[in-house]
Amino acid sequence: MSAPRPGKPGQDRVYAPDFLTELFRNPLDPGYADAAAARRRSASTEPARGWRAWPSRSVSLVVVVMLGFLFAVAYRQTMADEPGRSQARSGLVAQIKEREKQTDRLSTRADQLREEVSRQRDAALSGSVAARLRDQEASTGLGRVRGDGVVVRLADAPDNADAVTGAGAGPPRVLYSDLQGVANALWSAGAEAIAINGQRLTSTSTIRSAGEAMLVDFRPVTGPYEVSAIGPGSMRRKFEDSRNAALMREVAQKTGLSFGVRESDDLTLPAAPEPQLRYAKPSVSPSPSASGVRSGSPGSSAPTTTTSPSGGGR
Repeated sequence: MSAPRPGKPGQDRVYAPDFLTELFRNPLDPGYADAAAARRRSASTEPARGWRAWPSRSVSLVVVVMLGFLFAVAYRQTMADEPGRSQARSGLVAQIKEREKQTDRLSTRADQLREEVSRQRDAALSGSVAARLRDQEASTGLGRVRGDGVVVRLADAPDNADAVTGAGAGPPRVLYSDLQGVANALWSAGAEAIAINGQRLTSTSTIRSAGEAMLVDFRPVTGPYEVSAIGPGSMRRKFEDSRNAALMREVAQKTGLSFGVRESDDLTLPAAPEPQLRYAKPSVSPSPSASGVRSGSPGSSAPTTTTSPSGGGR
């Protein structure tokens, strides 16, 4: 039999023979319950002090008000600075457009002056000398040429790439290396003159990219890109049999780029701008030292001044 155990006054706790059943039925000892009740009574009778006296809702309200004030100040400051940023942006855009117009006017004027110089030169020289000079200008890219040739067209892939066939798996845009490869393949196929979107290529020309812009001789060109070349009748066949043409056809099939080759019976390629060449200059003559030994002589330890040719590149 189980023995009675004293609990609260007037209450007896009786344990059943099954200890586990009794444990789940009465999990808390009466002594612990009495101690928790005493702590609750003492906490309710003590006066609240300091921040504990603030209700939790009041604290939350203060925090929300402070956050709202900070957001309002930040928004007001942003809106106050927006007109200045918009004005500065509009000013920069206007300057860029004005400089572009000025560059176009200067380029047109330069072409007119170049043609005038050519007419005056042809009038001053004899017929054979002028003809030979025009041939040299045409071969170097400094003269306008006209004839039959080939036009290679490259364009960016459309935005709606086909995910089933795999189109769009590679770069969907024409890269500067694509234009370089096409131009080199045309030169190898026998091209005598090449231009990309009206920009004539010479021995010092560069094809690069700066961000999203494509630069030919540091002048921007936009797609679609047309690489026009004047050359013999076999140029198209040799170009299409080249490794670069096969690579471009494969890239066009995989990425969706537009790549096409066609013949043209009458192409006119403009002249390239006058190159700004740099030339080597004579070295500075050595000056006599205080000991009477000339700088750069075999007995002197001072470094000698050597000529550093810069060549004709840009």
